Amino acid sequence: MKIEIGESLFYSWLRHVKRCQIVQTNWKPSPEWEWQHEEDLERLMHSIEGHFKPHFSVFKQTKSLLQLITQAEIDVLGLAFESPELSVYAVDVAFHEGGLNYGDTERTTSKVIQKCARAAICIRACFGVSDGEIVFASPKINPSILKELEPAIEKLSMVFREHGLDFDTRLIANAEFNVRVLEPILTVSKGVSDTAELFMRGYQLTNLFASGRPKAPTGKPAPQIAQNDQWPEMKVGLLARTVLRQVLERGVDPAELASLQQEQHSRETLGINFSLLVREGIDYDHRRYYKEPIKVNGSRFLLCSQWFETPANNDRPLLIAWLLLHGAAEEHGSNDESRHTENHNLSDQFAGEA
Repeated sequence: MKIEIGESLFYSWLRHVKRCQIVQTNWKPSPEWEWQHEEDLERLMHSIEGHFKPHFSVFKQTKSLLQLITQAEIDVLGLAFESPELSVYAVDVAFHEGGLNYGDTERTTSKVIQKCARAAICIRACFGVSDGEIVFASPKINPSILKELEPAIEKLSMVFREHGLDFDTRLIANAEFNVRVLEPILTVSKGVSDTAELFMRGYQLTNLFASGRPKAPTGKPAPQIAQNDQWPEMKVGLLARTVLRQVLERGVDPAELASLQQEQHSRETLGINFSLLVREGIDYDHRRYYKEPIKVNGSRFLLCSQWFETPANNDRPLLIAWLLLHGAAEEHGSNDESRHTENHNLSDQFAGEA
């Protein structure tokens, strides 16, 4: 069976960063399934085709909804069961060494729009949901292609909204690819040991020998996203379990370590309702703390697991502020530098068309 490194990367990204409980690569609908909202989706097909003519045909020779769905394939599909709703992610990924290229600029743009439109239609037909995240990702897209592709994706999102659909259609490319995909997945790679996750295992293998390698120049820094939030794709709980843990394990001022074991200080500083740290071995509420101990300043503690990111209770801004204050961004940048060679070498494997 042919295995694409890009699909393996996003398989891990959906599982560990987007927290999907079910992830499948090369997902295809079964022709035996019954489709939902068929009449609405046929109208959507015609509407999409009409909005992009005369520039190009999105569906080309595909004229029927049945043909479109049965011939569809999504590179990586993820389902996250977040009570009370189901979140659906559809990712198509392409790695071309010289930059994304399906032919000329028009053909490349039409191909990407076709992939995104088809993914949204399949999700609506097969799962019945009216929202989801549609991602087209490539680590390298040349400016001439981006100039045409970005407004085309905006237009596709507009068509979805006109038909009452709230699909978040996203293009992840170039420096943003590193910020939103590579860095988050490499951050969580330490805790993953599944041999089926080939990208993760490949990175772990190369990282065994990273310390003796010459460091490559980092070039221009990736753009910062969401007001100094260096980890925009990582949910707050994952951010606490990985980046916060790394900062604490590096060591903190003894006075602050004592304060982080106090409920009031933790509430005022980080927004959580429990002490950030409790010493291992003392009596504590096991439901509120991660099971794996953390070693800080030579002592073992348990780290609070009660992190929320909702409009009514959002701990993320305070956690981000604490991480930045304690040098997590600098450490993050240092990791960028030390991993630059690994990222480059791994990216060399991405050549070819997904």
